Amino acid sequence: MEESDAVRSFAALAQASRLRVFRALVVAGPPGLTPGVLATQLGLPPATLSFHLKELQAAGLCESTRDGRHLIYRARYGQVDSLIAYLTEHCCEGAACVVAPAGGCGC
Repeated sequence: MEESDAVRSFAALAQASRLRVFRALVVAGPPGLTPGVLATQLGLPPATLSFHLKELQAAGLCESTRDGRHLIYRARYGQVDSLIAYLTEHCCEGAACVVAPAGGCGC
């Protein structure tokens, strides 16, 4: 992952409603969610939700597919994995990293 891609991903997630939309897609897993379900779950107006989904797609964090008359949105787990790998690429200065009990790095 390039630095510019990481910045774009973080910028997309740096807004509370967009972060909630993304987390809902991650929780939904591979089946994904329709905009109607997302709007209901999160209490967002359809136009606002549409804007946030567009921003997440532009950052490569989610994708949509058509299923009949419905659009299904899904998190792009490969992009998320790349972002995490980018963040931890130089963890512990190249030494083996042990995860601490609280979930942090145990360097």
